[in-house]
Amino acid sequence: MISIVCIYNNRQTLSDYLLKSLKNQTAKFELITLNNTNGQYKSAAEALNYGGKKSRGKYLMFVHQDVNLFSDTWLEEVEKILDKLPKLGIAGVAGRSKNEDSIITQIKNGNPPRFVGKMQIKKPTEVQTLDECLVIIPKTIFTTLQFDENVCDDWHLYAVDYCLSVKRLGFDSYVLPIFIYHKSSGYSISGKYFATLKKVLKKHKNEYDKIYTTVGNWSTKYPIDIKRIYLWTKKKINKKYTNFKIEI
Repeated sequence: MISIVCIYNNRQTLSDYLLKSLKNQTAKFELITLNNTNGQYKSAAEALNYGGKKSRGKYLMFVHQDVNLFSDTWLEEVEKILDKLPKLGIAGVAGRSKNEDSIITQIKNGNPPRFVGKMQIKKPTEVQTLDECLVIIPKTIFTTLQFDENVCDDWHLYAVDYCLSVKRLGFDSYVLPIFIYHKSSGYSISGKYFATLKKVLKKHKNEYDKIYTTVGNWSTKYPIDIKRIYLWTKKKINKKYTNFKIEI
């Protein structure tokens, strides 16, 4: 069974997307929703750890409120895939590997729906890091390793950090060959994003020369100028660059 953990700040969005797509799922699941409409939680890591510890499923799915699962058999199909993955630490629907220049993703957005990235896959694909919109962690792994509330003390990069941390334990990160629709464009870039990024780079600098994410590729050997990169990224987004990548 999959336990679904979702933080929401808009009940209508949650109902129109995630809850609607769960209504007729063929697989049994557990749903844990965390109301953050009044800012009860100070970070995604804090909220998701709370929800994850309450869960009873074999797998824990941490998902955004504006995600629509593409079919009524989605949970059933995913659980079968997960059961066959070797050394599974965490899985998701979008990620990046150091060997690939493009985002590996099964996400669609827009109207009509279109793929976010250029690389779609037909089998589970190992990556270095995953995007936060939807990730799944075996309960046995989560019992040992939770999201880092000290490094990821805001709403960004908690899945990226988790992928890097779980690799230290000998487990891998995968993008799954299964579709979702995500209402958001996925680009939630702010000064706080780069403040968290700086801490993630510092945490993992001894294990990685470069960290590859769906937003950009980041060297751990050189300090980043948060203000400069933030302003540059904001300019790109405002110009509607829908597939930009940062290389630092």
